[in-house]
Amino acid sequence: MDGTTLAAPASALDLRADAHVHTGFAAGRDSVGVVVSAADRAGLTALTFADQVGPDTTWLPAYADAVRRARRRTEITLRVAAEVEIVQQDGWLAWPADLGNLEAVSVAISRLPLADGPAGAREVRALLTAGRLVPEQVAEIVVTATIRGVERASRYAPTQLARPLSLLAHVGIDDSAVTPEILGALAEACRSTGTAVEISEAWRSPSPRVIAMLREADVAMVAASDARYAAEVGHWQYLRRV
Repeated sequence: MDGTTLAAPASALDLRADAHVHTGFAAGRDSVGVVVSAADRAGLTALTFADQVGPDTTWLPAYADAVRRARRRTEITLRVAAEVEIVQQDGWLAWPADLGNLEAVSVAISRLPLADGPAGAREVRALLTAGRLVPEQVAEIVVTATIRGVERASRYAPTQLARPLSLLAHVGIDDSAVTPEILGALAEACRSTGTAVEISEAWRSPSPRVIAMLREADVAMVAASDARYAAEVGHWQYLRRV
């Protein structure tokens, strides 16, 4: 796997590089070529493809080939990555069968990893309403699993952390439930593993408060549109505000 990273120091976020886009191979709508053309029109110099994958994904070789073909037609630096979900509290990820085509991994957590399996946002809200979970407990589970997930992923490829803590917003928890101590542990895990934190345009994540704390902790951050449509690639509103 290629050890190249697009991460910039926290104080120098590069808005000419989009570190997370999707295509029609998974969650997106457009082809690799259409996305690259949009990136060119947006004035980007680097682009990371990070479609969602899992154990049943079979299209990674074709996906990587499409990106490699696109490299011959553009001066934009293109990187083959994939978004992989954390599914257990110990940080285990829903890996595809073959990682050989990947140059980077974007680690995500969109369901709460509980002892009996991942819980979606609706289920977590019901558990909170019933008093079976409290916000601080959910925040600790999310951050602890995230730390373990990036530690696992970084053994195999350069790692990014996708839309950090966005799950909390989806279940109605303010990220103030994440204590400075817990956030400090996350920052240390990112630094020690070389994980770059994605600031997501689409998900408005992480919050300005968390961004400020990560910046203070000297965590590398990258601009990520998380675009599902080519027209969204490299366009920043939230990022320019924060």
